[in-house]
Amino acid sequence: MSTHDGPWPHGTPCWVDLQVDDPDAAATFYTALFNWDVAPGDDAMGGYRMCTIGGRAVAGLSPKPPGMETMPSTWNTYLACDDADASAAQIEAAGGQVIMGPENVGPFGRMFFAVDPGGAAFGGWQAGEHAGAGLVNEAGALVWEDCWTPDLEAAKAFYAKVFGYTYEELPGDMTYEMFKLADRGIGGIALIGADQPAEMPAYWNVYFSVPDTDAAVLTASDAGAQVVMPAEDTPYGRMAIVQGPHHEQFTLIAGDDSSSGEGGSAG
Repeated sequence: MSTHDGPWPHGTPCWVDLQVDDPDAAATFYTALFNWDVAPGDDAMGGYRMCTIGGRAVAGLSPKPPGMETMPSTWNTYLACDDADASAAQIEAAGGQVIMGPENVGPFGRMFFAVDPGGAAFGGWQAGEHAGAGLVNEAGALVWEDCWTPDLEAAKAFYAKVFGYTYEELPGDMTYEMFKLADRGIGGIALIGADQPAEMPAYWNVYFSVPDTDAAVLTASDAGAQVVMPAEDTPYGRMAIVQGPHHEQFTLIAGDDSSSGEGGSAG
């Protein structure tokens, strides 16, 4: 199993979570799809629920904060930070914007939320008692994250300055590059092309590993999801994009996890 203990290296996609209108319904959906164990909401932490596989954390789930009920439900990607305050300052200096924090989350860690110059939102996480994902690159767990942006060069320069990423262009029909830390591929960055809707915002996308993409799409559909992109073969595995019952979008992929880099939180 691809397990991990302790803080993730600075800049690594280390955690994802989802805020929804109905956490009970979301817990039922993701338990059916990924066989997660979803803990009861912690009232002291705003109803935040830890999702685990075999006792290891894989994702978070919570209700939307009061006053933010109209906020769209999206999977949020968090990048590991050695020092959240220093990273927040670097984000501002590099042309991004910090929109929340940095602030302590009880004893679990210190976080902020920011947008890059292209408008893609992401979180920063400085580990405390919670280091992030404890299981990756396994069925039901994270295997990859990527950032989709309308200005690839600006986004690359931003993340290189703040997190030290280097890049490797990957072959294919789209403009897509893998970002690396210490020469290890841990995620991707892609250009939102002219064939995409003009109003499409920049965003971070999350990928969950499944044993069988077609079967997972059927399970998701039966549980209330909409299929955005039907399952298709790619050089990195069989992939599909679905939209959960709260309109949150994510990608399912089955295949050789190593072919997708060492990411998903970069194991």
